[in-house]
Formats: sequence, structure tokens, C-alpha cells
Amino acid sequence: MISGVIAVVVLILIVALVIAVARDPGPAADDVAVAYEDAWDRLDFDALWTLSGDELRDGMKKPDFIAAKRAAYHRQPELGNLAARVAVEHYEAGRHAAVVRTRVDVRSGGVARNEIQLEYRAGRWVVVAYHLRGSEPSRTSNGS
Repeated sequence: MISGVIAVVVLILIVALVIAVARDPGPAADDVAVAYEDAWDRLDFDALWTLSGDELRDGMKKPDFIAAKRAAYHRQPELGNLAARVAVEHYEAGRHAAVVRTRVDVRSGGVARNEIQLEYRAGRWVVVAYHLRGSEPSRTSNGS
């Protein structure tokens, strides 16, 4: 009798765990957008592949995408590790689409602003479009 009760309790716990895992939406769209900005800053093309929808994969399989990006940036390592901080300035999300505007404070003192569009697919947010919105030059201490 007791073993039957224990079996029922264990079964209920297993079902509850499966439901909880299935309902977990994963990171929010704004977290994915910040991770995307960070991956670009680190020139982490593996992470970029994972965070991107097919629209941003240039029609390539993962190994080809990573190889192409590494080759493109191999001679320009100064394009990585520029961000001192990435912050979300605006976040708008529905059930299946989101727009995140980010502010990237550059180590040299400038600021870049970007717009990242995401869609919720197969249980996770992916980046489907990335637009540079502009940048501000660094300011000197004398106000010029």
C-alpha cells in the first residue's frame, strides 16, 4: 500500500517536472539581444550562429558560417572587444516577435545604438535582423 502511494507521488512529481520544463520559455528576448551584442563584441561566431535565425546565417551550415566569419575578421582583430557595456534602451515584445534597442558604450568613449529584431521559434528567441542605428563620438572633458 505504501509503495503504491510512493509510486503515485513520484509519478505526479515527474509529470509536474516535465510540464515545468516544457513551459519554460528560456531567456527573454532582451537577454538574447544582449547576448547577441556580446557575441559580436567577442567575435564568438559559434554563439552568433546559435542566437541567429536562418535569415542571418547567410545560407550556410554552422561549420561554414563559423569558418567564413573567422576568415573575414582574421585580419581585423581590433573589431572585437570594443564594448565596455551593453544595455537595453527599449524593449517591446509580443508572443512571437520582439524589438530590442541597445546602447553599446565603447571603451574608447563613443556610443553605438542598434536595433535587434527577434522572433520566437521552436521554443526560443532568435535574432532575425540587426540594424545599426548610429553612434555618438566620444566627448572630451572640455565639452567639445
